[in-house]
Amino acid sequence: MSRTLHLTQNAEADALLSEDPLALLLGMLLDQQVPMEWAFAGPKVLLDRLGELDARGIAEMDPEEFAATCATPPAIHRFPGSMAKRVQAVCAYLVEHYDGDAERIWTDGDPDGARVLARLKALPGYGDQKARIFLALLGKQWQVHPDGWREAAGAYGDPDARRSIADVVDQETLDEVRSWKKAQKAAAKKK
Repeated sequence: MSRTLHLTQNAEADALLSEDPLALLLGMLLDQQVPMEWAFAGPKVLLDRLGELDARGIAEMDPEEFAATCATPPAIHRFPGSMAKRVQAVCAYLVEHYDGDAERIWTDGDPDGARVLARLKALPGYGDQKARIFLALLGKQWQVHPDGWREAAGAYGDPDARRSIADVVDQETLDEVRSWKKAQKAAAKKK
């Protein structure tokens, strides 16, 4: 299936995210405490440095060597050391449970939305909210539509939402998501 994502506003990084399930999964993992574009560009940085984006290869790398790979400027994250550990943990989990194939999370056994959500929440570094956002991203932009995916994604599955990376299709929607997040933070501070 051909899809074109615009999550990073960088054509090469977005092309990788459009085609590689592991890249998309790792981009979502990195999406915390940094701008969304930086997080989702991280897998392309890893690909460029490693020569391939392979869960087994990443899981088996020496942790110090992998951390150095992640920290080399431009770093994959503002906290490259801790994120290197998380990336390796996710890759190890994928090797153990899905033979290193990230896509099997949403394809093995023809799962429904609730099952895919449960599988995502089982990943190291994926909490409830991150898992719901990723499920919405799969449904909205990767055309992965297991039964009940919108319900399992919660508010992130709303087709008209501008809440998360799942809703970013261009610069305008990126700005709308940022505005929504800013409003949510302001409202939280008032409480």
